[in-house]
Amino acid sequence: MLTEDPADYGQTVIAGPIRRARPNRVTKLMDTILHLGAHRTATSSFQAYLMAHRPYLLENRISYWGPSRTRKGLLTGVADRPRNAYEARRSAGRVQMNLASARRGQNELVLVSDENMMGSARVNYRRGSLYSDAGERMARICHAFKPVRRIILQIRSIDHWWSSAMGSLIPRGEPMPDALSLEAIARHPRSWRHVIADIACACPEAELIVVPFERFGGRPDRVAELALGRNDAPAASSTDFWYNRGPDKTQLCRSLERRGEDVSDFPTGEGRWSPFNDTQTAAMRETYADDLFWLQAGAEGLAKFREEPDPARPEDNLAAGQQQRGHEDERSAEKLARSG
Repeated sequence: MLTEDPADYGQTVIAGPIRRARPNRVTKLMDTILHLGAHRTATSSFQAYLMAHRPYLLENRISYWGPSRTRKGLLTGVADRPRNAYEARRSAGRVQMNLASARRGQNELVLVSDENMMGSARVNYRRGSLYSDAGERMARICHAFKPVRRIILQIRSIDHWWSSAMGSLIPRGEPMPDALSLEAIARHPRSWRHVIADIACACPEAELIVVPFERFGGRPDRVAELALGRNDAPAASSTDFWYNRGPDKTQLCRSLERRGEDVSDFPTGEGRWSPFNDTQTAAMRETYADDLFWLQAGAEGLAKFREEPDPARPEDNLAAGQQQRGHEDERSAEKLARSG
């Protein structure tokens, strides 16, 4: 947005008396907000909410960049390790040119939402680890978008996250996990705490806000208010936006049958599929509980934790909320770029 600052009036020497020159037009810095997801945390539902409320965004001079824009070349080569310095400068320059265009359009804020910015769920599955290169990728993302004012990260109970991620990837060609893979994932030391620390260290100047899927999965309006720093986002109920849910047991079993796999040992019945046994599930839930406790204790100053989507409502017990079913969500067909 262009403004005129009285303190920026200059003086020009001409023949005759000194006169005030015409004011310089100073460009106000435009805020950039990054919504990272993560995958399987109702990200597509949040993006659908933003698309449904374009008039609100336009009225408040907010430019929204979702996957339909970021995955059509805008972020190609931005998050991935560049082959050389020229490629790195070119990728970052492309982002800055788009930001400059948004400023010329009188926008005061750009909100970017793409869960592939810090990595892909497919790479997580193949490595058996949560966003192992999130820090490296986010350092490049924040450099390209500098300055970044705020980052929003949504997290989810680790056992549910892995079950949902696997359930969405297996119908798209990934193999069923074997016993050794499941044990390695369940016992892996990396948790959301490490992902958060990596992002905070990679983007030290940005405010990092973390919200749990168990509370915010059905409230894209509250996520929008946290991201935008406003309290007037159009209201949305938990049933208004429900996109890209993962397959249940029956749907997943049919997918395996169609590709010719033996499903004689596949669990039957309705409901959500989970490949983990009780011991593995308990271990991952304990790790997630430790992450939440760390966040509630201040996260060592690295992030701000928001638990309650509606401050007017009495606070619920979070452990019980972790058992609730919610949005099963991921933009999977398109990829931001190669993730390693």
